Amino acid sequence: MLTKAGKGRRIRPAVRNVQSPHAARVRGPVSGNINGSIAIRRHATLVNTCKRNQVTHMPASLQGKLVVAISSRALFDFEKENEVFERDGEEKYIGLQLSSLDIPAKQGVAFPLVKKLLSFNTGQDRHVEVVILSKNDPVSGLRVFRSAQSAGLPVERGVFTRGRTPYRYLNALDANLFLSTNESDVLSAIAVGYPAAIVYPQSHGSAAQHPDEVRIAFDGDGVLFSDEAERVYQRDGLNAFQQHESRHANRPLPPGLFKPLLEALHRLQTAGSDVPMRIRTALVTARSAPAHERAIRTLMGWDIGVDEAFFLGGLDKAAFLREFEPDFYFDDQRGHVESARQHVASGHVPFGITNEVKK
Repeated sequence: MLTKAGKGRRIRPAVRNVQSPHAARVRGPVSGNINGSIAIRRHATLVNTCKRNQVTHMPASLQGKLVVAISSRALFDFEKENEVFERDGEEKYIGLQLSSLDIPAKQGVAFPLVKKLLSFNTGQDRHVEVVILSKNDPVSGLRVFRSAQSAGLPVERGVFTRGRTPYRYLNALDANLFLSTNESDVLSAIAVGYPAAIVYPQSHGSAAQHPDEVRIAFDGDGVLFSDEAERVYQRDGLNAFQQHESRHANRPLPPGLFKPLLEALHRLQTAGSDVPMRIRTALVTARSAPAHERAIRTLMGWDIGVDEAFFLGGLDKAAFLREFEPDFYFDDQRGHVESARQHVASGHVPFGITNEVKK
């Protein structure tokens, strides 16, 4: 109903005693407009208080951590199971893994490296994250997680893609390293710029020799550095390579795929004195003087040091790696890896000119 208004005044609805359904839930039936307004204000206050008391859950983040993505066969010895897969197919393979849930898998080639890296996580401080990134099916993933639990590995995250290549998830993980026994997956990861290596399941390990140290050895050209200088060597020979490197001694080499991993390891070295594990790195390269200077100056320019450097001038790297006893060694040349894996856990980095198919 509308009431008449005085001259020049707007016509407005007449005020009635209206019961607010919201107020009724708070105070019961409302009698009178004033009581209704009070009830509405009290209800609004109650709602705002509940909102303030709600717990906001922020998503977990791996930012700033050393993130290692690893396939199940690189972490555990599933070679016999893989033979079943290759011979009898996926159904038999899944059945075997399911029937073996309570049988922990044996350690794989990269297991000692992973276990040592996870030792950098102390209390609430988690500096390292290891994620299973596998072409396995989720059912087989159950055995992977159970094997990790049985071995005392605090691995909490996993991605299982059942036959599809998993490399596309490296971006979501912001991974610093991808280790896999599958060459195709590693090549795909490298093609989009991620440090990755093919793990040789038959490699021999020596991690037990240094229980309080993570030891990692890197080749130079094609691994820590780009293959710029290696291309000169492959095209023009050793003399031209030495001259080229002497002329450019003060110009840092472009970074290779594994520079971010070396940086992440450098951060771990400064994680704090309460961490029970230390890191020792080595550069193992076929370079010799005078080409050594550019490599050293490049590391200096990056403000990253290595603990040991071997400028071998063509000598067999395996003999020196046998003495250094790394938990893992990365090299871009398959021949060097084949030699090294007789003594140490090794990974092939299929990157650069030495891995290009010659036409």
